[in-house]
Amino acid sequence: MDKVMESAAEAVADIPDGSSLAVGGFGLVGVPEILIDALLHQGATDLETISNNCGTDGFGLGILLEKGRIRRTISSYVGANKEFARQYLGGELEVELTPQGTLAERLRAGGAGIPAFFTPAGVGTQVADGGLPLRYDGSGGIALASPPKETREFDGVTYVLEQGIVADYALVHAWKGDRFGNLVYRASSRNFNPPAAASGRITIAQVEHLVEPGELDPENVHTPGIHVQRVVHVGPVSVGIEQRTVRA
Repeated sequence: MDKVMESAAEAVADIPDGSSLAVGGFGLVGVPEILIDALLHQGATDLETISNNCGTDGFGLGILLEKGRIRRTISSYVGANKEFARQYLGGELEVELTPQGTLAERLRAGGAGIPAFFTPAGVGTQVADGGLPLRYDGSGGIALASPPKETREFDGVTYVLEQGIVADYALVHAWKGDRFGNLVYRASSRNFNPPAAASGRITIAQVEHLVEPGELDPENVHTPGIHVQRVVHVGPVSVGIEQRTVRA
C-alpha cells in the first residue's frame, strides 16, 4: 500500500524506449518537471507524449523535445514553443492536434474504461473530415495526414467519434499526496493532471507535501490512490511566469 519511492530517478527508471506518456500541466502550471528531468537523465527515447502542450522552450516536456527524445505527441496547441514548431514543420515530429476539451475527455475516458465517445467538437472541420498534417516532409508538403473519423447523427445533431487514450505511463504533479497515492491538486494545477493520472497504466505522481494516510479529507481527494502506482515527495515547487507583462 505504501507507494512512496526514494527518488524521481527510481520512479522513472523502468520507462522503456517507445513508451507513451500522459503528462499533466498547462503552460508552466502543474507540470511534473522533476519527473521529466529524471526521465531526461534516464535516457528513454522514441517517446509518444499526450499533453495539453508539449512544454515550453527549456521547460517541462520541452527539454525532452530539445534532445530529440519525443517521436510523436498528441496536443491541443503548439503555443510559444519555437522548437516544437521547428520540429513539426521540419518533419522531425509527428503531431496529432486535438481540440482541448476533446483531449481532456479522451484521457478521462481512457481512464474510465470507455474506448470511444461521440462529441460535436470538430464536426465540419479537418478534425472530423481528415487532412490535418500529422507529419510534414520538411519541404512544406504533407508526408502524413490524419484520416477521416466516423460521424453519426443524434437528435438531428452530427457528432464525431473520438477514441479514449490509455497511456503506458502517466506523469503528474500534485500539491498534496499520501502514501497510498491519493492526490490533491491546488488551484489551476487541477488542469490536465486528473485525466492524465487516470489514463496511465502506471501513474507516477510528484507531490509537494507528503502526508500520512487518513490526513486527507476524502471529500477533497481529486485523484484516488487506485489510479496511482508511485509517489515521489519533491517538496515545494515554484511556478514561473510564461508571459511576463509589466506596466509603468
